[in-house]
Amino acid sequence: MRSAESGNDVNGPDAGPSGPPAAGGAERRGKLQHPARWVALTVAVVVAAFGVVLATQVSTDPTAAATRSQLVGKPVPDFALRTFDGRSVSSTSLAGKAVIVNFWNSWCTPCQNELSALKSFYAEHAGEPDFAMVGIVRDDTTQAAQGYSIAEDMKWLLTPDQSGDASLAFGTRGQPETYAISPSGVVAGAVIGPASAGTLNGMLAAARAQG
Repeated sequence: MRSAESGNDVNGPDAGPSGPPAAGGAERRGKLQHPARWVALTVAVVVAAFGVVLATQVSTDPTAAATRSQLVGKPVPDFALRTFDGRSVSSTSLAGKAVIVNFWNSWCTPCQNELSALKSFYAEHAGEPDFAMVGIVRDDTTQAAQGYSIAEDMKWLLTPDQSGDASLAFGTRGQPETYAISPSGVVAGAVIGPASAGTLNGMLAAARAQG
């Protein structure tokens, strides 16, 4: 709409129909744009910082979680079981000793491969009064596990875990898994997978050093 006298647009008194925007309007738009730019920049900086922190906290090794136990350095989980011949074995009854706990079963090939190391290790330490070794059956029948233990002359404490409570308490993901428990009841070491005799001796020494 134009005024009758000048022909100028009534809604734009500062400029002609095709002229540049008024200086005041440009200034107002600039003031509105600058805060938006600062907000965007701040968000970008925060996201970048978060990415750096996340990168330093997450392992780049995809196998790391599968070979570590979250129990190390923590109190041993409570467990109460009975051996094949009916003797009671629990975290309470083993207190005051350095204990090796091994999760195993009769059909697991890595368990079978580990057996000679367990035998030699146990024979070396069986007579020590501050030592105990417990084999907890995981994912196997009592009959099969007991039959295998007799055939292989496994002499340490062997307990079924029919309810699976002990396996769950230790957070096991398979077998074999081995844990060293200090006399004060702290998990001093863990091996996910087969352990050698040398590794077992190192775990026992760590448990005793923990006290």
